[in-house]
Amino acid sequence: MDNDVRCFEDDFVIIDKRNVSEKFDELSQAPNNHMRQDTEPMSAYAMQKRKAEQLSNVSKKLKQQHLSQKIVAPNPNLEVKKNGKQVTTKKNQVNGKCTFNVAGKFRKNNVIRNLRSTKNKKKNKKDLDKTQLSIKNTKKKQLNNEKDCKSKINHHHFNPIKESTNIFEWLIYPFKVEDFLMNNFEKRPVHIQRNKPSYYLSLVSTPLLDEILREKNVLFTKNIDITSYTNGVRETYNPTGRAVPNAVWDYYMNKCSVRMLNPQTFIHKIYMLNATLQEYFGCFVGSNLYLTPPGSQGFAPHYDDIEAFVLQVEGKKRWRLYRPPNKSYLARYSSRNFDESEIGEPILDTILQAGDLLYFPRGTIHQAETADDTHSLHITLSVYQKNSWYDFLEKLLPLTLKRAAESNYNFRTGLPLDYLKYVGTAHSTSNGQARKIFEEKIKTFFGLLIDYIDVDSAADLMAKSHIHDFLPPALTLEEQQCSVARDGDIMTQNGNVKRCVQIESDTMIRLIRSHCIRLMKEEDGIFRIYYSTENSKEYHEYELQFLEVDEDFVAAVKEIIRCYPKFIRVRDLPIEYEEYKIQIAKDLWEKGLLITDIPRRNSASKKNKKNSITKKELLKR
Repeated sequence: MDNDVRCFEDDFVIIDKRNVSEKFDELSQAPNNHMRQDTEPMSAYAMQKRKAEQLSNVSKKLKQQHLSQKIVAPNPNLEVKKNGKQVTTKKNQVNGKCTFNVAGKFRKNNVIRNLRSTKNKKKNKKDLDKTQLSIKNTKKKQLNNEKDCKSKINHHHFNPIKESTNIFEWLIYPFKVEDFLMNNFEKRPVHIQRNKPSYYLSLVSTPLLDEILREKNVLFTKNIDITSYTNGVRETYNPTGRAVPNAVWDYYMNKCSVRMLNPQTFIHKIYMLNATLQEYFGCFVGSNLYLTPPGSQGFAPHYDDIEAFVLQVEGKKRWRLYRPPNKSYLARYSSRNFDESEIGEPILDTILQAGDLLYFPRGTIHQAETADDTHSLHITLSVYQKNSWYDFLEKLLPLTLKRAAESNYNFRTGLPLDYLKYVGTAHSTSNGQARKIFEEKIKTFFGLLIDYIDVDSAADLMAKSHIHDFLPPALTLEEQQCSVARDGDIMTQNGNVKRCVQIESDTMIRLIRSHCIRLMKEEDGIFRIYYSTENSKEYHEYELQFLEVDEDFVAAVKEIIRCYPKFIRVRDLPIEYEEYKIQIAKDLWEKGLLITDIPRRNSASKKNKKNSITKKELLKR
């Protein structure tokens, strides 16, 4: 393998150019969907060009009402003794029943069908190393849309943590994950050249984008931006209403770029990719899709507040990266548009070909343009927005100060009578003794705060914020068939419901994903589970969802979280009564937070078969 590694300006940038060996089965090449060159421009472009400002009249979608749901344990006072044994009364059983039973959605081909057919060719597995084979198997499991649910169940579920790592390995291949995190992540850009145009082609294509515009309700401003950058001027041409193909492609033919703001909403494979990477990064993974016509540029030089992974899918694009301003390294907020005269010389000037990846940290100024001979289609994955030590401390310090004030009376003593006479803007240059004593007192208080740090509560608040951001977990077919999504009771003909065996003490259960729930104790002492399984694919479309949990169930919830990604038997949950164990498992399963090791329908069939054999034997006897 030939390596060409070049360093730019004190190793700030690395270009890694390698000939990548075959990793996946060959995909059938999708034809380019070029627009006719003789198409006359519509009036929409000319009309929007005259507007000085973008109109944004798209009605805002109403958010789902905030749900406060409860998992309630029976009242221990209702326990009665019968024949010397403790028994749960009928009243107790009613009070203990979950109040939020939710019916699953059962229909054939519940998940969108494959949008793009692939042609598999047999490969010699001896030519692939273990890492490549692992990535190959992961890609098949995670990125391909599920087929009809008649396929055989895998009773040995995969490890979602390992699978998310494998997906990230596939994303940055041939880089080793540990090397990338140590040398590049949040540090310096890297361009991976693969010489494999089809590497990311399974995710999206221009014909697929055209199909989505025709079949889905894609809206300007909410889902699609039309932009241009010419002669140093950045403009947006968003009309109101639906982004129909004819209008979008007219803008495209007039040298405008098309940006899809949330492609995971419409493209299942991008949703699967992003949702799987959430398990790896522990925070929201967003994406934008950019289609740029030949010989054009859609955006002015700027920097973003996210770690950017640019996946070149079709065509090619010239990228120029510039050093961040001194105070904007690892920026917390995106920048304004810069003028060319403000940004200096590029530290990296390179061409992304189809199959290449470009990574750069937040705060890196960048601009990109296409050559005259080809278009460009790329996906930008964004991670680590508002996920810094500052964001953690922003939540930690108020909690710490509150605990200190509650426990240490010194924090509650009054300020000096005359402190306003020597502290403040007008006195900032003062160097008097009273001011020095005041500053030393502040330092003393900060030293005392160390004893009241509550990192757990701060971590819970960070997780709570992430859970609201998250995409819903992307489940494999096997997981769906063991969850409320496809398992459970089914309506059959003539209004009959086919009952499945209920969760019992010997049922094996597992959390859906490690980051899909967060157990928190609120200030009022109430325990809540915040969860993301009912989130929309649209960012913050719904309010944050939570369940209230009786304190008697908290130990069981903690054990389920602790055991992840392993399964645990219901009877092994660390709470006293078997009824409690079954109830908490059933309630969490019905909310889509747990899966069982095998479908309950299979369990029901085996149980019925066993009972049938027993009856036959009794008749023979």
